[in-house]
Amino acid sequence: MGNTTFSGPVTSTNGFIGNLTGNVTGNVTGSISGGKIVNPTYSHVAVTANATATLTADKVAAGYITCTSAAATTLTLPTGTLLGTKLGASKGTIFDLYIDNTAGANVVTIAVATNGIISALGAAVAASAGLKTIPAGVTGQAKFTLMFSSATAYTFTRVA
Repeated sequence: MGNTTFSGPVTSTNGFIGNLTGNVTGNVTGSISGGKIVNPTYSHVAVTANATATLTADKVAAGYITCTSAAATTLTLPTGTLLGTKLGASKGTIFDLYIDNTAGANVVTIAVATNGIISALGAAVAASAGLKTIPAGVTGQAKFTLMFSSATAYTFTRVA
C-alpha cells in the first residue's frame, strides 16, 4: 500500500500487522512479519553487581548484569514473589537474564531464593557442567531463562 491517509477505522483481511503486546527493556530491532519480530537484536542497559548479594528485582528486571569483582561472588536472585511482581509475571511468562563476567577476575555463582526453582537439568548436572557458575574473562558470559509457573514462582535454567 502506498502513501495513503485514512480517517476512522480501517479493516483489512490481509496485509495489516496485528497488535504486538508485551514489555521491552532496552532496545529491540528487527523486522516484523506476521505480527512477530523476526531475528530480533536486543540492546540492554547494563547494571552492576560486584559483590556477593541478593539482587533486587529492579536489577534483575534490567536483564543484563555485569560483574567486575576480583573476589568470588554469589548473586542470589530475588524471591519469586518480588521478581514476579516487578515483571508483572503470570503463568507462562518467560524472561531472559544475561550475566557478563568478562571484566571480572573470579567466578560468579548464581543462586535462587524462595519460589525460584533450579530446573531439573540444572539440578542434575550443575556441578559437572557448571550451569550455575560463570567464569571470569573472555568466556564469562551466560544466558538464563526464567519461566514462571505462577505470578510468584519461576524455574531457572541456563541456556547459554
